[in-house]
Amino acid sequence: MSRIPFSVAAVLILLGGSGTAFAQTEVTLIAPGGIRAPIEQLIPGFEKKSGYKVNPTFGSGGGTKKQVIQGDVFDVPIVQPPLPEVIASGNVVENTATPLASVAVGVAVKKGAPKPDISNTEAVKKMLLSAKSIVCPDAATGAAAGVSINEMLKKLGIDEQVEPHLKRMRGAGPGGAGGGNMVSAMVAKGDAEIAMTFVSEMNDPGIDIVGVLPKEVSPWTPLVGFISTHAKNPVAAKALLQYLSSPEATAAYKAAGMQPGK
Repeated sequence: MSRIPFSVAAVLILLGGSGTAFAQTEVTLIAPGGIRAPIEQLIPGFEKKSGYKVNPTFGSGGGTKKQVIQGDVFDVPIVQPPLPEVIASGNVVENTATPLASVAVGVAVKKGAPKPDISNTEAVKKMLLSAKSIVCPDAATGAAAGVSINEMLKKLGIDEQVEPHLKRMRGAGPGGAGGGNMVSAMVAKGDAEIAMTFVSEMNDPGIDIVGVLPKEVSPWTPLVGFISTHAKNPVAAKALLQYLSSPEATAAYKAAGMQPGK
């Protein structure tokens, strides 16, 4: 019986072992719920292309940023500006900052209900003041959409007038998405007239999306990816970040109502 020389056999074993290890290598990611839909859509393609397994964690915008700043270990963190505190924490590699996409606050109504005009500032004010009930994520839980909505109401000077009709969803939505899915569900069930949250989180089949708020009323929220200084596999982290800013990702962001890049 012929024998494989020891040196060749050793190489084959090493190659086989490294292939197994490569297939089982895990890349961890943390991101706000506002970018969850396109990320989940992109993960299978990245895993098939690279051989890496992605383990994602989604939460509120504020909660995600806090975890990154306090040093929780993730290979690829995605956070929203302002970024100085994130960079100063030393937990991200500053020169790997990669703008992925921006997301806007959207407006939705129960499926089949009349759609209000939100084409300009005055139309948005009229909608907010005339609505019997409005539901949005609670900024107190770290929900970035809730923070944006609070700032918008103050900017428009109608926060006190709208407050009695405003329902804020406390706690995270399904999968830790910061309450965006819960907001849509309330309108779909008829428990609120108007839903406001990031348009990328408006996936309930029981709603109609009216559109996104004008930028002069509510600026879009950008989301930026980094490689963590704690990355257990920087090569895999870099590959994932590159994929999340690739042409495939651009299509996924657009499909979710987001604006790719800066």
